[in-house]
Amino acid sequence: MERPPIIMTNTLLFALSGLTALIAVPWYGMTHGYDLWQWGSFLLLFCYCGISITAGYHRLWSHKAYKAHPILQWIFAIGGALALQNSALHWSSDHRRHHRHVDDNQKDPYSAGRGFWFSHIGWMLREYQRDIYHDYSNVRDLQNNPVVAFQHKHYLALTLATNIGIPLLLGLVHGDLLGMLLLAGVLRMVMTHHTTFFINSLAHIWGSQPFTDRNSARDNGILAFFTFGEGYHNFHHLFENDYRNGIRWWQFDPTKWLIRSAAWCGLARDLRACPEERIEQARLEMQLKRAQARLHRQDDRELWQALLQEEYDKLSQQLQHYYASRKRLLEQRKRKALARYDQLKLQLEYRSLHDAFTVAKRNWSRLLAGIA
Repeated sequence: MERPPIIMTNTLLFALSGLTALIAVPWYGMTHGYDLWQWGSFLLLFCYCGISITAGYHRLWSHKAYKAHPILQWIFAIGGALALQNSALHWSSDHRRHHRHVDDNQKDPYSAGRGFWFSHIGWMLREYQRDIYHDYSNVRDLQNNPVVAFQHKHYLALTLATNIGIPLLLGLVHGDLLGMLLLAGVLRMVMTHHTTFFINSLAHIWGSQPFTDRNSARDNGILAFFTFGEGYHNFHHLFENDYRNGIRWWQFDPTKWLIRSAAWCGLARDLRACPEERIEQARLEMQLKRAQARLHRQDDRELWQALLQEEYDKLSQQLQHYYASRKRLLEQRKRKALARYDQLKLQLEYRSLHDAFTVAKRNWSRLLAGIA
């Protein structure tokens, strides 16, 4: 089978920038040195690029997980051009296609099923999907967005202005033009590229699957640290329209924190979050599935199977009752419509269901420990 033609622009960009980052950046550092101003500029621009991709390209435009003020959209559009990962329109089109056909080696633009190299960078080096490269039928909503449309139309000019102009200006102010171009220009661009690409590659082969195993996506806290929270990829592929990736308070997701802060400031609204009961139900279903897979090690397999199913049904029922009660309580507190007696009654019901849910979870955990 004939291989698709090489995309020379992409190939040269990745090859030359990669070689410069590997050879010229350390050489200049050893012969001339970099100071804190240069490293600070590198870190600032790296964070700006990364956040523009995660909060802008990904969660705002690809998944419509929230709505953003035009000021915030322009900030992300410029940062996206600086990140040099194609326009927001094109990026979102590819990403929506990836979610719709995840792991399909023919339809997923960067399917992990075709190997690490392909999903990381190989898919951008050849015209694998030349027939639909400019098919933006799945992002018609974004074509009507004036910020996205402007960035797409003037993407090349914005890319040149940001990737050359910003490091050049910083270098002139600092007094070391070449050092700034190497560190805040080339190295920053290469690091931005590959940390983003790791979500397409590593996040589909390395990590855990606490929510679903119907696709290859994994949760990985290490990747989350370098990708501004995108490493919780197993959760994201099941609940793709949630503005969060890390749902626990301790999970590193600065993109989530930024979006929430923007909402407090009036720059974001309509933040979408999946109901907690759906998340817990998905986690519970995965625990059941894994426990059933381990039952072949037990002598009394049928007995364990019946016990496992019984406890699962109990916990699942308690989960639904508990979250329904909590929802009713929260709604009434917002409305402040109930009499004192009815409020107390609702609180007692909630506490009772909370205690029952806690007991059911404890029994479930003990049963899973006995099967392990």
